[in-house]
Amino acid sequence: MKTFLTTLSTVAAIIISFNVNASGAGVHLDHANTDITDEDSLQRGAKSFMNSCSGCHSIELMRYNRIAKDLNIDEADMAANLMFNADKTGSTVFSSMPVDGAKEWFGTTPPDLSLTARARGTDWIYTYLKGFYADDTRPYGVNNHVLENASMPDVLWQSKQDKSEQDFNREVRDITNFLDYVSEPVKLIRYEIGVKVLGFLFILFILSYLLKKEYWKDVKYGKWRAKD
Repeated sequence: MKTFLTTLSTVAAIIISFNVNASGAGVHLDHANTDITDEDSLQRGAKSFMNSCSGCHSIELMRYNRIAKDLNIDEADMAANLMFNADKTGSTVFSSMPVDGAKEWFGTTPPDLSLTARARGTDWIYTYLKGFYADDTRPYGVNNHVLENASMPDVLWQSKQDKSEQDFNREVRDITNFLDYVSEPVKLIRYEIGVKVLGFLFILFILSYLLKKEYWKDVKYGKWRAKD
């Protein structure tokens, strides 16, 4: 019993530690309010990610043609406007940055973002992208409220200057929404199938209820009563 309680306490401590780290170590996180059924948002998010993020970060679990299919983007448009380092739409989305250069410029290789939304959560991504502030002590002149001393520069600084706060927040939300989709693209199919299954079960329930009433009519009026 003592061993079981010790093991249980250890597991609980690991889970609590993971949740604290994933949420930004107690930092207040803004709600991203993402919606992967919003196709327009996903298309804008894909465009913003490819233009602002894909130079350093990869999403190697995704292929360009899968994104084009799921988000209803014409593959010709994808190849012309969203593919900067690949020749085939069947290629995975990898970073253009060489590994040696990344370690020299940033001190580390920028992480792949395929599963970041699942590991960190969409609120963390949304707040992180909005959380840069001026800090002259850092190599790129910025720091981040969510992840202190992050090696990443503020790649959205131009949008922050040129756009209103509402439009900038929408751009950040679109990127977050896109990464939410990337972390589990099958979720789109699951939602679609789920609606159909619920509809089928609802119709089946009505038919089963009507059938039950028809059977119990006979029971009620004695047609199926057992003989003495």
